[in-house]
Amino acid sequence: MANYQSRAACWRRSRTRATGGGPELTDGIHFSFGTFGFPPLDAHVVEFQAPAEGTPGRLSWTAKQDGTPEERLDVLHAWLVEDLPGGRVRILTQETQIGRPAAALAEERPNPMLNGHQAWLDGLIGAAAK
Repeated sequence: MANYQSRAACWRRSRTRATGGGPELTDGIHFSFGTFGFPPLDAHVVEFQAPAEGTPGRLSWTAKQDGTPEERLDVLHAWLVEDLPGGRVRILTQETQIGRPAAALAEERPNPMLNGHQAWLDGLIGAAAK
């Protein structure tokens, strides 16, 4: 499943769509994606390390949405993908967002960010299982 970390096309099966610069993400590549009702965000991969024996894969990107203070958004999303014994995979993902749209989203219940990220991970699992 770690191979799906960089494959933007697999994300289309979940809630996020990535286009451009692909179909696979690599260090330094620019791409865009839309998620959580935001318009497509311009993103830039700032860290990419493919998984290797005994070393987790690492992927992180930044994304921005310019505009008025009510529209501005600054995001960093990081992933660790680690192969485990028994054909298992551990995925750790962390995201930080700065801006009023993110603050408003964090106040919604049920929390669409938490549920959306779980759907994203479920989509990766489904893609890897095929």
